[in-house]
Amino acid sequence: MAINYTQDMVDLMTTRYSANPTRETVEDLARELNKSIKSVIGKLSREGIYQKTEYLTKTGEKPITKRELVERIGEVLGIQYEALAGLEKSPKQALKSLTESLVLNLKPEEWESL
Repeated sequence: MAINYTQDMVDLMTTRYSANPTRETVEDLARELNKSIKSVIGKLSREGIYQKTEYLTKTGEKPITKRELVERIGEVLGIQYEALAGLEKSPKQALKSLTESLVLNLKPEEWESL
């Protein structure tokens, strides 16, 4: 079996990527080492240093499911999730608005219980 990466290549990859863990660094390494981007990502993953980019919504927020929103509403109201399960079919924006409204109406001493 042929060696795909020399130790010098691996050292270069780990040093560069550790200093700047971005997709751009991966693309630069792929070009410089004459490897595919997927190959470089695979090698960095096997070395245990690759960091998957975190997905964000169009508004720049971490994604949250409708179920999580309904669970949060249940926490604020003190109601079990099962009693609110049908709310998952509501539009997501409506659930977000309801959650935000409920949380904003809490007294500061109630915030810690969430």
